[in-house]
Amino acid sequence: MFLIDDQNPSSIAAFGGDTYTPNLDRMAEEGMKFTRAYVSSSVCTPSRYSFLTGRYAGNSHSKRYADAVGGKQNQGLPNFNVALERDNMNVGNVLREAGYTTGFVGKFHLTSSLDFPEFYKGKDKWINIPKDARPGPETSAQFKHNERWMRRYLETLGFSWAKNVYAENLHQPYSAHNPEWTTVAALEFIEEHKDGPFYLHLCSTLLHGPDRSWRKSMDQPLITGEGEVKSLPDVMTPRKELLNTIADNGFDPDSHVAGEAWIDDSIGAILRKLKELGIDDNTLVIFAPDHGREGKGSVFSHGSCRVPMIMRWPNGIPAGQVCDELVQNIDLAPTFFELGNAKKPDSYRIDGQSLTPLFEHGRANRWRDHLYLEMGAARATVTKDWSYIAVRYTTEQISAIKRATPKNLPRAMSYIGRLGIGVRGADRPGFFDEDQLYYLRRDPKEMKNLAYRNEQADRLNQMRSLMQQDLEEIGRPFGEFIPGGNAAAPGQIDEQIEIVRHLEIRGKTVTVPDALKKSAGDGNATPPDDKAAKKAEREARRKARMKAKSDGQKNSDR
Repeated sequence: MFLIDDQNPSSIAAFGGDTYTPNLDRMAEEGMKFTRAYVSSSVCTPSRYSFLTGRYAGNSHSKRYADAVGGKQNQGLPNFNVALERDNMNVGNVLREAGYTTGFVGKFHLTSSLDFPEFYKGKDKWINIPKDARPGPETSAQFKHNERWMRRYLETLGFSWAKNVYAENLHQPYSAHNPEWTTVAALEFIEEHKDGPFYLHLCSTLLHGPDRSWRKSMDQPLITGEGEVKSLPDVMTPRKELLNTIADNGFDPDSHVAGEAWIDDSIGAILRKLKELGIDDNTLVIFAPDHGREGKGSVFSHGSCRVPMIMRWPNGIPAGQVCDELVQNIDLAPTFFELGNAKKPDSYRIDGQSLTPLFEHGRANRWRDHLYLEMGAARATVTKDWSYIAVRYTTEQISAIKRATPKNLPRAMSYIGRLGIGVRGADRPGFFDEDQLYYLRRDPKEMKNLAYRNEQADRLNQMRSLMQQDLEEIGRPFGEFIPGGNAAAPGQIDEQIEIVRHLEIRGKTVTVPDALKKSAGDGNATPPDDKAAKKAEREARRKARMKAKSDGQKNSDR
């Protein structure tokens, strides 16, 4: 499993991107390209949880998640607050018990002091390195200590082997990407375990961060997750040579292509090693990112939860296949368990389904007709043509939203309660709407919310019914769908929704227009322009909610 950070389909040539990715293109030609693959959540931690467990992050039973959102009687708010549990119901442990040697390399981002308190005590405990730490031997030693700490942590979770691990995102002062450092560990693992069944979970730090950080990292070859090292083996194309190759192929080596080609070169090294050892025909290689880039922190499809995925397995997947079915990262663990003849414990909850029926032709009878997505206070139901999004804040969140000044509203109304990545999706007009309906076939970037159109009332109700099914399966309260606990009905913050639409939101910077400042200062929080139109829009929302509620009650009565 080759897991990348923050990647859109447009960063791979095989998916139509204007970039240089020859190894991924070859994987697609020799295997299967998935055009409708999704992750369940669109930030690192919950997505990675699902890759490793086959569960929605909202079904985490870690102490960290329970501490953050309360028990099952409360609405869940899955984001950076989940962790792998002590029961070791994860890919690494289940496949190990089935006879596989299981390895982990690269970025983890799922630690928890609440679930594993013993790792945060004593002389070998985790070292909190300050953000303003200076580079040097002492700091390098601390980084190295923490990397060894991560190896022990992963082995406690059930992995057989771990090396060259990042606990989370890159950390100052050693925050340069170094795919050679993770690749060399991956090659070592494959070499050591070539004669028996193995599973490797390889997680790159690329393509996290701004484009320029990738190219800048290429000038710092000795910065790794264990601080500064003296040297690294030559396992990939030399960086200068790769930059020249990028230029020779007509691309700017200082552009985004540098990072995209760099990670492609890493998987090229893996594929060459499998070929060299004579095991590439019978090794399933999966490539996918943890989520998209510009829409992370949302449940949009474009640039958020919809991701490029490629599988190559000459002995099991015919070459040149394209799969257009709806698949998800929760499907990978059950796929691995089936292929590895691994028996999971009866109490192990799996939310996904094995992808093996799709391997021969890219389609299967009675395959699923929709997906369920989750991110903080938002949920989404996605079919091949439509996406419905419901944003339902908890009672505590609604109280905070009502108290917030205009400048603080974007943070309070972000699905995950933060600026920056929490509001990346706010460039789309409907981001803050409590109900959103998009026709993906004509509006793939989800710019036109149809939820409050009378002519879409039946479609809205159909999508809500699908969401209702999934929410009942999960079993936690959510808005008016499943009342209880701290779940709250919509319609309580219409005024704040109108206000936040008038703000300029760029990353962590929020600009309040002068006219809105004046109206707020006068005690009138309503945006001053076009009040009649706003009143009509509020009424349309109210009617849509009432109809959806009525139709939902009719379905329940039946």
